[in-house]
Amino acid sequence: MQYSLRHATADDERLIKAFVREADLNPLDLDWRHFTVAENVAGEVVAIGQIKTHRDGSTELASIVVRPDYRGQGLARAVIERLMAYHSSDLYLMCASRLGPLYEKFGFRAIEAPEMPRYFRRINKLAGLADWLRQGGDTLLIMKRDRK
Repeated sequence: MQYSLRHATADDERLIKAFVREADLNPLDLDWRHFTVAENVAGEVVAIGQIKTHRDGSTELASIVVRPDYRGQGLARAVIERLMAYHSSDLYLMCASRLGPLYEKFGFRAIEAPEMPRYFRRINKLAGLADWLRQGGDTLLIMKRDRK
């Protein structure tokens, strides 16, 4: 499949929010200026991703979404690699535990609470309570990629 990667523009904002909503991901901090998008040859956005910075200074690989009809074609990998190429600091992410092996391929490793920045410790606590209430299924996994 042919595609091109580019920085998002203000015109992409509505589409970015729709992608994140449809994927049932965290809808907070969706600033289009932090996104990379992949377009097909017709100019349609088919994949997105961002790196966002939290108040504690930690940076997070987030909002990785590929349109369902374009999955399995390497678009998520391309978006992730592009985003990581511009960030040499420590990078964190949150994902369902079943996705851990996918992110390990990019140099991420699961971390425990003592190693997490404040933002992620807080989210981890809240997720632990939610997991306990749900009792089963996937759990939240917080991962880190050390600075390069």
